[in-house]
Amino acid sequence: MEGARLAAHDIACRRGDRLLFAGLSFDLAAGDALQVTGANGTGKSSLIRILAGLLRPFSGSVERGGDIALLDGNLPLDAHLPLGTALGFWEKIDRPRVSAVDDGLAALADVPVRFLSTGQRKRAAVLQSNPAANAIWLLDEPLNGLDIDAVGALQARIARHCAGGGIAVVASHQPLTIANLRQIALADYAA
Repeated sequence: MEGARLAAHDIACRRGDRLLFAGLSFDLAAGDALQVTGANGTGKSSLIRILAGLLRPFSGSVERGGDIALLDGNLPLDAHLPLGTALGFWEKIDRPRVSAVDDGLAALADVPVRFLSTGQRKRAAVLQSNPAANAIWLLDEPLNGLDIDAVGALQARIARHCAGGGIAVVASHQPLTIANLRQIALADYAA
């Protein structure tokens, strides 16, 4: 994760005819964590997609130094397959992931993905996104649906990632307890 970097330069986001935010800039280096806050519809998810390179900014630019892991509301696991098989598919075509046993999902390996709770799906999404192998974590509402123990475990995982030289950008309404966490309120950049 040496040399991890993520910088936004004067980013503006437009959705349809509406300019959501403008003039947003930041520079993150190895070990940095940033929380993006804002009301529904202010552009938190759009910003995460811009940072990931999945959406073009209306203006401005993004610089990335390091591989990216994206965790958003989309769970790319076949809903009809058992969880273990669905996660196994990604291991065959990509790097090995943290095992379901390590994440406490081993008892659900035979349960079809469609029957998992919201929190179980979120925990499976963390495994599927394979964040450990990537320097930059982009997390869109990662705490939604998690119970208090899972929230603590995920925050600890984010803190360890940053302590090891990674970068994390977390779009969330919920408070985070991560050391040296910087915050950006999108309301401050509303157009």
